[in-house]
Amino acid sequence: MVTRRRGLRTRLARLPGARRIARALGPLRAQAHELGVLIAAAWRRSLQLRVVTSTLALSSAVVLVLGLVLQSEIAERLLQSKLDAAISQSDANRQVLEGQLASVDPDREGVQETLDTALERLTDTTGPGRAGTAGEFSAALTTGSANGPEVSAGDVGQITARQQDITARGSLDSLNRQYTTVDGVPNLVIGQKIATAGRELQFYLLFPLNGEQLTLGLVQSTLIVGGLVLLVLLAAIASLVTRQVVRPIRHAADVAERFAGGHLDERMAVRGEDEVARLAESYNEMAGSLAAQIAQLEEFGALQRRFTSDVSHELRTPLTTVRMAADVLYASRDELLPALRRSSELLVTELDRFEELLADLLEISRLDAGVAELGAERVDLSAVVRRATDAVRGIAADAGTDLVLDLPAGELIEADPRRVERIVRNLVANAIDHGEGRPVEVTVAGDDAAVAVVVRDHGVGLRPGEADLVFNRFWRAEESRARRSGGTGLGLSISIEDARLHGGWLQAWGEPGNGSAFRLTLPREVGGHISASPLPLGPPAAAAGDRRNGSSVPTPPQGIGRDLREEDLWRLRPEEHAPMQPAERAIIDPGGDR
Repeated sequence: MVTRRRGLRTRLARLPGARRIARALGPLRAQAHELGVLIAAAWRRSLQLRVVTSTLALSSAVVLVLGLVLQSEIAERLLQSKLDAAISQSDANRQVLEGQLASVDPDREGVQETLDTALERLTDTTGPGRAGTAGEFSAALTTGSANGPEVSAGDVGQITARQQDITARGSLDSLNRQYTTVDGVPNLVIGQKIATAGRELQFYLLFPLNGEQLTLGLVQSTLIVGGLVLLVLLAAIASLVTRQVVRPIRHAADVAERFAGGHLDERMAVRGEDEVARLAESYNEMAGSLAAQIAQLEEFGALQRRFTSDVSHELRTPLTTVRMAADVLYASRDELLPALRRSSELLVTELDRFEELLADLLEISRLDAGVAELGAERVDLSAVVRRATDAVRGIAADAGTDLVLDLPAGELIEADPRRVERIVRNLVANAIDHGEGRPVEVTVAGDDAAVAVVVRDHGVGLRPGEADLVFNRFWRAEESRARRSGGTGLGLSISIEDARLHGGWLQAWGEPGNGSAFRLTLPREVGGHISASPLPLGPPAAAAGDRRNGSSVPTPPQGIGRDLREEDLWRLRPEEHAPMQPAERAIIDPGGDR
C-alpha cells in the first residue's frame, strides 16, 4: 500500500504543471501552518477559549440530537394526522361510490362513462365526498386485469403494481396504504375494494403531501435558526461566565508576576466573600508574610555584610601585632627549645592562613555589598591561565601531581586578569587537593562569543547533588580530608562571584571515583551574552546526558542564580536551629573548599 502511494505521488509530480501548482500551494501551506501554530498557542494559553469551545462543542451535540428528535416526532405526528384524515375521507368516499355503482356491471358497454361521471362527482368541490379534513386528493377506479379486460378511470397510472396486487387480494373491508412520489411530490395512496353488480372495482385515493412537506421544511428551518441562535447565546453566556472566573485568575497572575519582579507591595483586590475573595485574602496574607521575611532577610544580610566588613577591618591591627611577634619568635626559633620551636612554626603557618581568610572575608564583603570593581582589559586568557598554574606548581610538585596543559595562544578576551587568575588558581589548587596524585588537565578553548577553561582531575570526584554545594561558603565534602593548599573554604565562593562579575559561568561536574571537572566560561567582550560553552563539562558520556555540558546551553548553569544560601535559610527559620553554646563557638576549620 505504501509503495502504491509513493508511486502515485511520483506520477502526480510528473504531470504537466505539477511543479507550478506545488509552488503556488507552498505559501498557502506555510500560512496554514502558521495559522495552526497560532491557534494551538491560543488554545494552550487561554482558559476562556478552551471553556467556550468545549461548551460550544457539547451544546452543538445536544442541540443536534434534540433537533433530530423533535423533527422526527413532528414528522411522525404530521403523517399520522394526515393518515387518519385520509382513512376517514376514503371510507366516506367509498360509501358514496358504492351507492352510485351498486347496480353497475363493469363488463357491460358504456360503463367507462359511468365511472368517469362517478369520479367527477366524487372530486367535485361541492360534492358530498369533499366533507373530509384530509385536504386535496385525486381518485382512480380500475377492475384490474386478473379476471378479464381492465376497465379503469382516473389516475390509475400513478398506482404501483404492488399496491394493485395487494388491493386485489384483499377483502371488501380491508384497506391498504402506500407512500409514493408523483411528479416529485410525495403522495399518500389509500386503496380498497368496491362491490358492484359484476366484478369488484379497486378504488384509490391519492393525497398529496406537499402541505405537510412545507410544514416540515418550516419546522426544520425554525429548528436550525433556533439552534444557531441558542448556540450563539450559549457561547456568549459561557464567555461571560468564564470571564468572571478567568479575570480574577489573570489579575492574580499579573500581581504574582509583579511581586516576583520585586514589587513587594503588590496585593490583590478583595471583593465579596466568595472563593475568589478567599483566594485573594490568602494570597495577600502569603505575600505579606513573604515580604516581611524578605525584608528581614535583607536586613540580616546587610547586618552580616557590615559585621563581616567591620570585623575584618578591626582584626587587621591585632593581626599585624601578632604577626610581628610571631616573626620575632620564628626568626629566633633556633634558640628555643624543640617544643617551642615547633609551636612558633605552627603559629606562623596558621597566621598565614588567617591572613588569607581575612583577605577572602574582605573580598566577600565587597562582593556582597556590590562595590567590587572589574578592571577589565584586553588579555590573552591562555597567558593568564599559565600564570595561575605556575603559581601552584610548588603544591603540585609536593603532591606528586602532573599538570597537563592545553593552552593555545591567541584567545583574547576583555577581563580582569587578577580575578580570572584567582579563579583558575583556586580551581587548579582544588583539583590538586582532590586528585589523589593523578594528573590534572587544564584546557582552554574558544569560539566567536566565549572562551572556556576546564580543570579536570581524576580523583575522588563528587557525589550526586554535591555539584551544587561546592560553591557554598565553607562547605566541605569530607571534613576529615587533609588539604595541601591550606584553603580558607571561600575560594570557590569568591570564584563564582568573580565569574558572575564578568557575566560568565562557573559549573561543576563529578562522579565518585571518576574525578571532577570545573568549567569557567567567559564572554569575549564585557557585557556579552553567552548561549553555549566551547568546551564540554565532564567526559563525553556525561555530556551527552546533560544539555548544559555541550555546545547548546539553554539554561543558567549550576552554581549561578543561588540567591538564598544556607545561612540565609537559617535566618528565615531560626526556630529550627538551637543557638550555639560558648564552647561550640570554635573557629571553623578553613582547610579546603570542598
